[in-house]
Amino acid sequence: MTETLPADRYPTTPQRNLRGSRIMAVVLTIGVILLGIALAYFAYNKFENKDISTSVISYDIVNDSTMNIRFTVTRDEPSEPAVCIVRARSKDGSETGRREVYVAPSDSGTVDLTTLIRTSQTPAIADIYGCGADVPEYLTGS
Repeated sequence: MTETLPADRYPTTPQRNLRGSRIMAVVLTIGVILLGIALAYFAYNKFENKDISTSVISYDIVNDSTMNIRFTVTRDEPSEPAVCIVRARSKDGSETGRREVYVAPSDSGTVDLTTLIRTSQTPAIADIYGCGADVPEYLTGS
């Protein structure tokens, strides 16, 4: 024996429009994707690093606690200042000294710099840790 359900209590036709909700889901998905792309574009343009490349020309051990390093810095925008972190390492590879070097604005894209690094152990090698365009205020003196 089958029971029939009252139509006013249990409707037989769906109440919502499935086609309309699918269209809304597609539109919202496309909107979220476009918003994500726009956000990524603006964040990349705001936080991208200016292209700065470096090369170590030479390094010399001055004494048991000092190393001299000569290096070049090439910038896409030489009119803007930069900062480079150079470091000295001991024979076991541990960092024994570090120094921030201010790279002043210049007319040419490549500048040649020399600096001394004080070390806590006998140095063996010097290298450039990295460079950036965000110069700390204490290096500029302003």
